[in-house]
Amino acid sequence: MQIGMVGLGKMGASMSRRLLRGEHGVAAFDIDASVVEELAAEGATGASSLKDLVSKLDAPRAVWMMLPAGEVTEQAVRDLSDLLAPGDVVIDGGNSRYADSVRRATDLFKKGIAFIDCGTSGGIWGLDEGYCLMIGSDREEFERMEPIFETLAPPDGYARVGPPGAGHFVKMVHNAIEYGLMQAYAEGFELMRSSDMKLDVRQVAEVWRRGSVVRSWLLDLLASALGDDPELDRLSDYVADSGEGRWTLEEAIDRGVPMPALSAAMFTRFTSQQDESFAGKVLAALRKEFGGHEVRPPEQQP
Repeated sequence: MQIGMVGLGKMGASMSRRLLRGEHGVAAFDIDASVVEELAAEGATGASSLKDLVSKLDAPRAVWMMLPAGEVTEQAVRDLSDLLAPGDVVIDGGNSRYADSVRRATDLFKKGIAFIDCGTSGGIWGLDEGYCLMIGSDREEFERMEPIFETLAPPDGYARVGPPGAGHFVKMVHNAIEYGLMQAYAEGFELMRSSDMKLDVRQVAEVWRRGSVVRSWLLDLLASALGDDPELDRLSDYVADSGEGRWTLEEAIDRGVPMPALSAAMFTRFTSQQDESFAGKVLAALRKEFGGHEVRPPEQQP
């Protein structure tokens, strides 16, 4: 099957390579011409623009986007809506907000162009392990594109979860759960590391990977990271947050669904992003004022 791939970052490039391994035809475009050239050397058809990409695809065309959420994706959808024809399909495999996907599906439908939102999980390991695909689409379009999904995913690793918008909704919740799992591991390993028992936390991670009820792929990755850098000295404690955590929390508030694990994980990430916390300074000042407790100037912070 033939498909156009727009956006050749870590995910888009690896997905293109997996499709090429599956003997699909891939036309590839990215604003970085060098990555297009790399994929062209591996068998893809390089394109210099969206217009050029569309011209290299046979009708009915299928274009898969792996782009950052927001205006970049919005502009790409607008451009494709003018370049594609009735019967073509646009697939958004990035982490767009599900409400945007619902709107985009409606707008493209008016032009006879189908839209599929595909929540994609697998990260840099997906090339070899496969990608978990959470797909929002009409059933007919899902069946049409199923050879692509089947190649990208591991066995039983893809599903149509609902109509357009559902794929990104499920991926949003998926990432929110991921926030909570990661936070639980982080807190537990910090407590063990602070123990007077001089625990080898790397060893604990390895033991837990085998038969424990808390084993998971995330734990596998943590064990690997601790094996390479036992004290994680090569890392800072800055943790970025992507849109999905915030969007899920907003959705939970709107629906009155309690999500304390996500909210705690979310606010911990915000704390990590501060060079210094004004709230922490307020707490220190109050303790000093009412109780004469010790405070430290910035240069004496541990």
